[in-house]
Amino acid sequence: VGRDTDHLSEREMVRGTVETVAENTVDGIIAPLFYGFIGGPPLAMAYKAINTLDSMLGYKNDKYLYLGWASARIDDLANYLPARITGLLFLFVSLFSPGGVKSTWNTIKTYAPLHPSPNSGIPEAAVAGLLKIQLGGSNYYGGIVSNRPLIGERQNELQIKHIYHSLYLMLAVTWSAWFLGFIITVFVT
Repeated sequence: VGRDTDHLSEREMVRGTVETVAENTVDGIIAPLFYGFIGGPPLAMAYKAINTLDSMLGYKNDKYLYLGWASARIDDLANYLPARITGLLFLFVSLFSPGGVKSTWNTIKTYAPLHPSPNSGIPEAAVAGLLKIQLGGSNYYGGIVSNRPLIGERQNELQIKHIYHSLYLMLAVTWSAWFLGFIITVFVT
């Protein structure tokens, strides 16, 4: 995670991990698959270059203000469709979860727009709805507090098991995306 980790409680470590797994379901898996399916390895690699540039320079500080701003906006644009596809895949997976489709959809609809990122709020809200947990809150970056909106309803206290559950959800969404992409590729080409 990008946040300061020196003084995190167990609950905050779990929250940071679950938020990272949710966000990286888009950045690290679904978006590269999406671009790979529509443009092959060159487009998937171009996406990863954009995403890596954002990860390295996309900070709101004096050193990277202009270059970081540009890389963050390009990454936002590149992740626009993959984030929404991921939200739909999480909804599909929610058919088989305790959170259910209605809870997951309501959480995405209500809380995703509150996130400072136009894309990260979707998978974070979906996972919060699926697991019936609350994400968001105060984070520290370089010793400076960043207050994020709360995402989801706290029906369950965050526990280590939620890390495993978020990983299972990521895996289910990954297989769903791969299968969907394979089917579309076979029938379109």
